[in-house]
Amino acid sequence: MPEKVQIQYDALVLGGGIAGMQAALDLAEQGYTVALVERTETIGGNMIKLSKVFPTLDCASCITTPKMAAVAHHRNITLMTLCELRGVGGAAGDFEVKVRQQPRYVDTDRCIGCMKCEMGCPILAPSREQHGFAGRKAIYVPFASAIPQVPRLDAESCTLCGKCAGLCPTGAIDYFQKPRDLKIRTKALVLATGYKLLRDYPARAWGEAADQPNLVDALQMECLLAPAGPYKRLLRPSDGKEPESVAFIQCAGSRDTQLGVRHCSRVCCMYNIKQATLLKREHPGMRLAIYCMDVRCFGKGYEQFYRNALEMGVEFVRSKGVVTGRSDDDGVIVRHDDMEGSGGPRLDTFDMGVLSLAIVPAWTPDGLAPVRVAEDGFLASRQPKLSSTLTSSEGVFMAGVAAGPKDIVDTVVEAGAAASEAGIFLKGLQAGRQRAA
Repeated sequence: MPEKVQIQYDALVLGGGIAGMQAALDLAEQGYTVALVERTETIGGNMIKLSKVFPTLDCASCITTPKMAAVAHHRNITLMTLCELRGVGGAAGDFEVKVRQQPRYVDTDRCIGCMKCEMGCPILAPSREQHGFAGRKAIYVPFASAIPQVPRLDAESCTLCGKCAGLCPTGAIDYFQKPRDLKIRTKALVLATGYKLLRDYPARAWGEAADQPNLVDALQMECLLAPAGPYKRLLRPSDGKEPESVAFIQCAGSRDTQLGVRHCSRVCCMYNIKQATLLKREHPGMRLAIYCMDVRCFGKGYEQFYRNALEMGVEFVRSKGVVTGRSDDDGVIVRHDDMEGSGGPRLDTFDMGVLSLAIVPAWTPDGLAPVRVAEDGFLASRQPKLSSTLTSSEGVFMAGVAAGPKDIVDTVVEAGAAASEAGIFLKGLQAGRQRAA
């Protein structure tokens, strides 16, 4: 049976991405105790996986890593990784949140981060952080700047050879760890659960035509472009060839009523322009084409960023009905209806392709939390004209892409707004209790 533990905080933030970290820090700076609950081994979310951010092309990890460290070292924040929400009971001001913490098989109190266990492990498994392009050990830290800097043993890959336990100088390896059921009493909740990509779109839309080794999604391309990526430069996954041409296919699932994804994912235009710009800087002769119905440059400096890409030679092909195929040399064939020029069907061939898959919620309440969901699947606000951070339940707030697709700037601003609203709510509770006393 899982071990049961009960603890209490002023606020609980669900999600350890950029929105969750910002909300937790803002609440902690107001003097409130915060539990930051994250389902994976480390905080950082999707932003830590990016190579650069648009339109400044600043290093994504250079922005995210200091915030991760600030969360880990703040005296008012308790970090809980490998935790899944199991249910929310109670009412505003006195929620009882049930969380199950999965075993790490490493004692976090004993571990000193020497990484002898990882270096000595003889087992290799596909790395989720590297999207399967590279391997990692059966006991591992996901990436160099991960927080906490404590390895996790993958029970599915481990052969129980005992080598990691023998190498550990502090006896931190514990093969018998079990899940823990935590009961957290909290006065307020902030949902910052982020997004995922609609990765089943190619199979649903194109069938067998989607089975192409050199057709990757945008997050996989971010991994390939990152300085710490699997190949240290852009190479085709199928054969290691350096591509001479890359196609970017927009709205792969977004604005697609047949798949039920009616919304625009907002950031796809800009991150494709960013990726094309980075490639054009490194490879001036590379052919880069972005297939799009239109280009949406909605933020400060975004229009100029788009025009800079045009001047660099990035092609923007206005098209619809895009379907991909596989060429004889494992290249990507792009079939589309030209919305300019002839207006008829066209066929182009590239060495690689990148799909801008639709952004959809990474988490839905499904009865676990007392909040409503909007028609687009994201969390609904009870007063959208007043505040986008107010959910349908009092005392429960939301931030970032949990409320709908948005860029990093808007995500951070909204996280600050959610922390502010939660702070006002907590201060109101405190004032009410003082009056009652």
